[in-house]
Amino acid sequence: MDYAVVMAGGTGKRLWPLSRQSRPKQVLKLIEGQTLLRRCVNRLTGIFDPRNIIILTNAGYADIVRENLMEVPYGNVIAEPGVRDTAGAIGLAATVLNKYDPDATMAVVTADQLIEPDDVFRDALTSGLNFVKANPKAMITFGIKPTSPSTQLGYVQLGEEKTCEQCEHKIYAVESFTEKPSTDTAKEYVSSGNYYWNSGMFVWKARTILDNLAKFLPESTEPLRQIQAAWDGPKQAETLKEWFLKMPKISIDYAVMEKAKKVHAIKLGCHWLDMGSFAALADIISSDENNNIVVAGHSELLDSKNNIVITEDEGHLIAVIGLDNMVVAHSPDATLVCHIDDTQRLKELLTRVEGHDSGKFL
Repeated sequence: MDYAVVMAGGTGKRLWPLSRQSRPKQVLKLIEGQTLLRRCVNRLTGIFDPRNIIILTNAGYADIVRENLMEVPYGNVIAEPGVRDTAGAIGLAATVLNKYDPDATMAVVTADQLIEPDDVFRDALTSGLNFVKANPKAMITFGIKPTSPSTQLGYVQLGEEKTCEQCEHKIYAVESFTEKPSTDTAKEYVSSGNYYWNSGMFVWKARTILDNLAKFLPESTEPLRQIQAAWDGPKQAETLKEWFLKMPKISIDYAVMEKAKKVHAIKLGCHWLDMGSFAALADIISSDENNNIVVAGHSELLDSKNNIVITEDEGHLIAVIGLDNMVVAHSPDATLVCHIDDTQRLKELLTRVEGHDSGKFL
């Protein structure tokens, strides 16, 4: 059977103070009044029954995720007791699915991406599912044509085309997989035209990814075995808390994808955006006549240009005078004002904010 696994555990520190430890970026209503998580699950409908959609999130986010996705069964929201990066999250989902459906095919998507149009995405995902079911040992990733030499994304080098009669999209062998290259290397990749961004979305058999984790990340084998044995039993929560924290903290890209064989790719011809920063809003929200990006119920900008002004509080007025290239982000108990070029220093700022009232504002 086919399953969708949605990774929804990121905190989104680069969107502080809108995103918080108790309210991650995927439940912010930034896009047409909808959360990124809601838009993600909507894209999956039509392919997957809600009963076959699994949401992986941090324990502190489980309740707010369930509130946002009432159609998803309560038990399908799996609360991770700690942060163990994507290898741990994917291994957890795979071992649970494999316990009940040894032939499970799983599509892994993330909740913090904007992908349009939905139908192109669904067609590509369906091709991936069909290819994996015809080639059970294969693993599929989705490549995005790069628009800049980003050093924050992984790249896949595409090789020869593979035959798949059941697939509408072309399938390519992956010659190499590189996670977060240097600036010079990223420029070479983009100019070659043969490298694509790795979208962080995958399709594979649950059994196949578990086999690859056992091969390339053997430290994960015993924790996943213990978790699977206790799942749905009286010691599920206790065992998950004990053994999940013993999983290595590493991404699936470093742990498996750079080393594995039989990795294939589908070119995803969609508008794709990782909503990881305020600057990303410029790609999805139309600016005003002065190139200001405004997400606010009430705002007045006088002699101001090239700014990002944002709040979810529809009753709050943001008024600015004479600002240029600034971010103004308002939440009920904290406000950020900084130059756009300094937003990469948010993690540094949050280290200092942590000392205020025992982390109340994180």
